Amino acid sequence: MNVTDAIRNRRSIRHYQEGFVIPQEEIRLILEAAMMAPSARNTRPWEFFVVTDPAVKDSLVNAHPYAKHLKEASLGIVVCGRPDLQNGTDNDFWPQDCGAAVENILLQALELGYGSCWCGIHPEKKRVAAFQEILNTQSVPLALVTIGVSKETPPRRGFYDEKRVTFL
Repeated sequence: MNVTDAIRNRRSIRHYQEGFVIPQEEIRLILEAAMMAPSARNTRPWEFFVVTDPAVKDSLVNAHPYAKHLKEASLGIVVCGRPDLQNGTDNDFWPQDCGAAVENILLQALELGYGSCWCGIHPEKKRVAAFQEILNTQSVPLALVTIGVSKETPPRRGFYDEKRVTFL
């Protein structure tokens, strides 16, 4: 699959075939793709939690009102920001850097034949605190990405809107 097709075929999937186990080498490919994302000054201010344990999934579902589909998904990847890795700069670019990593996760999962869905965590303070407690981390949970074999094919929702473009 080329990048043009991947971008246009990606969908947010909220219904998965239960019980499918994603092979470890494919999980590694997905995480490698995430870590290939650009980051300000190459600080790579991120860490990732791969969640497959049903009890942890349940805890995360209870902490996130829009992530019920994590229960059906093969796994969830929580992308967390590490502002402390920005080398003492005043530039808080970690949300953009982690967002780029999330997009790479979505596209790599699609290329491997999986559906995925990006569920925001940061900047919702209660959600961030709940995820930090469940994951036992001081890093800042930015997003939960659910991944698995899709049970649905939603229509495309993105489109080119010429009114939002200015050529100078």
